Amino acid sequence: MRSVGVEEELLLVDARSGEPLALSGAVLAAADRSAGRHPASGEQQEHAFEEELQQEQVEFATKPVTEMGELLEEVTRCRAEAARHAASAGARVAALATSPVAVQPSINAGKRYEWVAEQFGMTAQEQLTCGCHVHVSVESDEEGVAVLDRIRPWLPVLTAMSANSPFWQGEDSGYGSYRSRVWNRLPSAGPVDVFGSPDRYHEQVAAMIDTGVLRDNGMIYFDARLSAAYPTVEVRVADVCLDATTPVLLAALVRGLAETAARAWRDGEPPARIGTSLLRLASWRAGRSGLDGPLVHPATMRETSPADAVGALYEHVREALVDHGDDERVREGIALLLERGNGARVQRELLRTEGSLAAVVARCADVTTGG
Repeated sequence: MRSVGVEEELLLVDARSGEPLALSGAVLAAADRSAGRHPASGEQQEHAFEEELQQEQVEFATKPVTEMGELLEEVTRCRAEAARHAASAGARVAALATSPVAVQPSINAGKRYEWVAEQFGMTAQEQLTCGCHVHVSVESDEEGVAVLDRIRPWLPVLTAMSANSPFWQGEDSGYGSYRSRVWNRLPSAGPVDVFGSPDRYHEQVAAMIDTGVLRDNGMIYFDARLSAAYPTVEVRVADVCLDATTPVLLAALVRGLAETAARAWRDGEPPARIGTSLLRLASWRAGRSGLDGPLVHPATMRETSPADAVGALYEHVREALVDHGDDERVREGIALLLERGNGARVQRELLRTEGSLAAVVARCADVTTGG
């Protein structure tokens, strides 16, 4: 069975004001101490946490697992550890894909981040966004590219399901996932053409780096890509999700997509030749609507309802879900998500009931760790 893992980026926020705090260094130092790292002696114990572009966020990665129940335990554990380390630095963590309250982000130090700031200017300065990336194992680059080529039209549905960033700089953006719009300002982000082979994939990546616009292959920000570090396909379209069960739902669907695509490839079925320009429109619509407005149907590329788009995704991967033992979990998760709404809907409802964006952040910090 294919293994899966999740990377989540979390905001570090003030408990009262809801304002993001530039404390990633202190949080990572706390994680180092907790793991028993002693840099002076050269001893390096591993932990799940890393810095990101901005000092107001921290990232963790779960270990790869094959059972979704175990993945939920991993996400829950990592969120709890992040909260504990943040508390030691005087902050809370919140699984919010953008900050509801106004913020002036602080880019982390280091040559790589300095290069990003110089190269991308205001786009980098404003890039305080938190995503959820799902890794699913593949047997080879050949299988991985076959998967990438066949999952393209289904990815916007994942954006809509995960949408958790309605607010930007203290205002309602009008989008369910404004993170996806901010992220897609970067020159290598978004949907891509069918590659057809690993050689063409790697040639395209090399050509993009050779332009000088990108520093290295870590800046290949395709909606889905071959991981540079692991034998996985990495799907990068989702907002970080408010409730810990939602990234597990997404992971089950991503594994179902990968398995369905690999089976189609082995059976000689070609990928759908949907133009990238259409996929960009589907991606925009998913970010705009979330689950509260029309989406683009992943098979027909025509306007449809959120329930129909999500239902089409489920039907597309249902056989793989059954084979993995994930069908019941996914059906229940989809039903709950469509009824309750994604994080964007929850945030807007909280603003109506709580009356302030600071209160929204506080409540979302509670939900992040199961409170």
